[in-house]
Amino acid sequence: MAKTTQNWADMSWLNEPDYWSIDADGLLHATSGDKTDFWQRTHYGFERDDGHALLQKSSEDFSTVLTFSGDYQTLYDQAGLMVRSGPTAWVKFGVELTDGATHLSVVVTDGFSDWSAQSVSLDGPVTLRITRLGNVLLMQHRGKDGWQMARLAPLPDAATTVHVGPYLCSPERAGFKARFHEWSLTDPQVKELHE
Repeated sequence: MAKTTQNWADMSWLNEPDYWSIDADGLLHATSGDKTDFWQRTHYGFERDDGHALLQKSSEDFSTVLTFSGDYQTLYDQAGLMVRSGPTAWVKFGVELTDGATHLSVVVTDGFSDWSAQSVSLDGPVTLRITRLGNVLLMQHRGKDGWQMARLAPLPDAATTVHVGPYLCSPERAGFKARFHEWSLTDPQVKELHE
């Protein structure tokens, strides 16, 4: 796989937001629509697939890395990386506002959504990486000491072809603003869980 970096023009929106733009520095700016989300059934009971995601297709193992920032103000404001094979089979890994604080958040959905979160302090843009190795997804965030594991999960639906890229949504409001600074899709940068 050739390295793909910040080729926003070659990607396709799932649920294109009303407002988005690419500035002179190549940053993608996007603003969420009203009460948008990706979620399936668990606890809350509803099925939502109207969040915004800018995606590219991949049928190979990969690492995707995203650096982004957002104006987190309201419960559940969120942005990050998505790996998706369909409306009920996907993973989102990002930063989400919950319990009055920003959290690293992972939702794995295979018919039903689960959710794990860990508190994270933001002092600038966040960098996340998802690596696909066969039917496994390794989710990592870059901290002051390098890459740290957030979650290891099966690829939902064991899909061969997936769509990968940044996402944002705001289940409680409209107008969450996110900035996607850098994105890449490459051959896997990780071969082992612990290196």
